[in-house]
Amino acid sequence: MNQQRPPSLAMTSASSTAAPVLNVGFILADNFTLSAFSLMVDQFRLAADDGDRSRPILARWQVMSSRQEPIRASCGITVAPSGPLADPTNFHYIIVVGGLLHGGQQLDEESIAYLKRAARAGVPLVGVCTGSFVLARAGLMTGRRCCVSWYHYQDFMEEFPHHTPVADRLYVIDGDRITCAGGGGAADLATALVEKFLGRSVAQKSRHVLLLDRQRPGTESQPHPPIADLVADDRVRRALLMMEQHLADPLPIADIARRLQLSTRQLERLFQTVMGQRPAEFYRRLRLRYARFLLDTTGRSVTDIALEAGFSDCAHFSRQFKAQHGFTPSDARARAPVAVQSVAGQRLFE
Repeated sequence: MNQQRPPSLAMTSASSTAAPVLNVGFILADNFTLSAFSLMVDQFRLAADDGDRSRPILARWQVMSSRQEPIRASCGITVAPSGPLADPTNFHYIIVVGGLLHGGQQLDEESIAYLKRAARAGVPLVGVCTGSFVLARAGLMTGRRCCVSWYHYQDFMEEFPHHTPVADRLYVIDGDRITCAGGGGAADLATALVEKFLGRSVAQKSRHVLLLDRQRPGTESQPHPPIADLVADDRVRRALLMMEQHLADPLPIADIARRLQLSTRQLERLFQTVMGQRPAEFYRRLRLRYARFLLDTTGRSVTDIALEAGFSDCAHFSRQFKAQHGFTPSDARARAPVAVQSVAGQRLFE
């Protein structure tokens, strides 16, 4: 990452004229996620000064926009930009905070062009929440690992099939690109950036004032819906995430073990201890559960659902489905027909 100190910017505080040690520019997408933005900016604010006086001495932040009007968050609250799109080389990081995926255009063309100019200048770009989608749409994540929320993993795969999303981490640093799943992970990323420039004690002070507990590294697993909620072992949690992310194209158990830096036998023993069953058995049940979800909520053919759930053919799928449920996929629909509805935005564990 570019760690060079940027040129001095005029300070807003009359009592401080020195250039900040850490300088951050925010770009907020239309319908951005307020919590991700506030968790980050408050840590920079508290790190910048003694106590809670908020003077931008050690750190500075500003919200930039190509337009003068306030930017609306997904919750309806608006944030007024503090200035136009400034010289990108003034900043250590430019952070794009995303939000609603399907609420219209997230950034205008002027802002996208600005991000591309910043990338050419070597300024590290950060995508938070669906900010990763913004960067990918701008062509700025090609060849980079990209962290997305487990909730938006399938959305990302459908829109960017040639990218490699990571959804079992809080955030990922890949050179001068940083992507964060959002939510509470935004606080952990902000802590890491503060610690990098201002030291551990300053970073801890910010978290303590905000009543935030242990800082989590970017490699820690994302919190997850019920399938993993009660699983304490991080390796099993990550294995479960990988399984959910590869329902249509099941990973060999040996590949999952390798990604976790375990042997296949170690993963088998670990799964048996934590989940009470072998990983292959659990994986199969998970895919059958997904198939049942599709049968109940869509009008797709049984053959299409079989392929979507990672089964090689309809006959094999039907045998496995009947062995688990006691009736065939066709019988499942006959027993409880449902109105056809879009599954856009739904998730298996809701």
